[in-house]
Amino acid sequence: MQDKYPSRLTDKPHRVKRQDPVVYSQWSDNDPLTREQLEFYEKHGYLFLEGFFTAGEIGEWRKELGRLQQHYLTLSSEEVIREPGGDEVRSIFAVHRNNEVFRSTADHPKLKEIVDYLLGGPTYVHQSRINYKPGFTGKEFYWHSDFETWHVEDGMPSMRALSCSIALEDNFIYNGALMVIPGSHKEFIACVGQTPENHYKDSLRRQEYGVPDQMSLTELAHNSSIEMPVGKAGSVLLFDCNLMHGSASNISPYPRSNVFIVYNSLDNRLQAPYSGQAPRPEFIAAREQA
Repeated sequence: MQDKYPSRLTDKPHRVKRQDPVVYSQWSDNDPLTREQLEFYEKHGYLFLEGFFTAGEIGEWRKELGRLQQHYLTLSSEEVIREPGGDEVRSIFAVHRNNEVFRSTADHPKLKEIVDYLLGGPTYVHQSRINYKPGFTGKEFYWHSDFETWHVEDGMPSMRALSCSIALEDNFIYNGALMVIPGSHKEFIACVGQTPENHYKDSLRRQEYGVPDQMSLTELAHNSSIEMPVGKAGSVLLFDCNLMHGSASNISPYPRSNVFIVYNSLDNRLQAPYSGQAPRPEFIAAREQA
């Protein structure tokens, strides 16, 4: 297939205008989002829904979160990613596939209705994970567009995917909450550097390839702003696959953990990676279960 968004092919970064829609449905009175919410998502690339899940649901998921963290404290698994330079659990992948509690979270009818609406039809889970960011020691996630990696390393053809971050702890501006650059989803930042083989083994701990250059990030921020959508546990942040985002380390005493689920349109299934390399493992990028 033609590569609409070539990246990691030259030694100089460049920017490409988005060639895909942001919203794949037309609004009507019966839709799960208001017209104002839909217009906000289309313009800014994200939507923050306060109090989306109940305290009971969050309590159940938080309990399972703690159980999994203890379970994998010393147990080795390919789905478990440790912090760079340490053994603390950073992320646990494929929770929608390996865990009954979080499988039901990914299939939640209230959430799926909105996701399928934004992406214009049936979707599947491309990737899921739990992110732990404990107090004092939680490490940062550097600025990036998820689509750049999913396109180059996974073979996702078009920008017809979105991420859902469910807050399992209260999010504050001082405990490493997610930062976004509104409107940055309208441009694709092509990155530099040829991707090493089996890059995922290092990038899930600290990403070095597929990272935007500082000049492009500066221009994006100057032309827009940096926002930090924060709220109580149970809040949901939906954001477009190409939105530039990242988070700082957490040196506060307050932990920040979230369930992170990526939905992709069934009409946007993965092809061969545009890097020409072997596909990443199924627990990172679903192919067989798409």
